[in-house]
Amino acid sequence: MSYLLTALIGFLGGVTSGMFGIGGGVIFVPLFVYVRGFSIHTAIGTSLAVIVPTTLMALSRYMRAGNVDWRAAAIVAVFAIAGAWFSSGLSLKLDAVLLRRLLALVLVGISLKLFFQN
Repeated sequence: MSYLLTALIGFLGGVTSGMFGIGGGVIFVPLFVYVRGFSIHTAIGTSLAVIVPTTLMALSRYMRAGNVDWRAAAIVAVFAIAGAWFSSGLSLKLDAVLLRRLLALVLVGISLKLFFQN
């Protein structure tokens, strides 16, 4: 049963990644924690491992459609790499409950902004 749940989590993450450009922190991490029972740190690590192939698949389709601004992507990538290096070290030092609550606040904040934005 856990393999079926894991496959469903993968499919849902793939759908949201391709449709909205999201998946890892928004879909995979919460589902790994609450459906699979992973610790928050294991959920984040597993999500990061899944993001690369998922992203490459969706990116190939957006590239063929001409919907990638490579200059902006390069600038963001440089700073995202630096931010990911710093924050992953911080995340591993944080208590699991605090980390889970911080993720919840980020998700609620993003959700409210998207819902009420014109």
